[in-house]
Amino acid sequence: MQMRFLPSIITALTALTLTSCSTITAEQYEATALTSYTWQVKYANNLTSEPRPRIETFATTSMLNRNGVKPLGAVVGPDDRGLWWPTLPPRPNVDEVEQRKRPQEEVGKPELIKDIKYKLTYGVGNTQNTLPTNYDVYRQVVKAYPQKIPLELTLGVNDNSVEKAEPVSK
Repeated sequence: MQMRFLPSIITALTALTLTSCSTITAEQYEATALTSYTWQVKYANNLTSEPRPRIETFATTSMLNRNGVKPLGAVVGPDDRGLWWPTLPPRPNVDEVEQRKRPQEEVGKPELIKDIKYKLTYGVGNTQNTLPTNYDVYRQVVKAYPQKIPLELTLGVNDNSVEKAEPVSK
């Protein structure tokens, strides 16, 4: 009875092998971290029992960090991860919050959400690619960038992200 699953398992393993990670060496690269603050408010008929309340977004501010260098106009930071943050956006007032309320809904308190989106742009030949990445890759670039040390980049599944960056030892 278990033999009928074997073709499925072989197909899945073949697909995994075909979409495995690849490694490239990049001499041109730039890492960015987009830091942002966003005010949001939850709305629901019952905030305590509603599994997915409606979320309304209010004001947002953001700042683009590039290779660990202090961005122009930065006033908050660097934090314990070396990132600079924008100034806080204006908190929504009670009138703005109530204006978006629907009949029968309860309104949550405004929450300030912090978010970071990391990206790495690298060049191979005449082609430039920009992919999402993570904090560890961002930090490797910050350390390698001033000396222009080549990096070995490990790309994620289907080459849709950069999972790892290591200095190339000569």
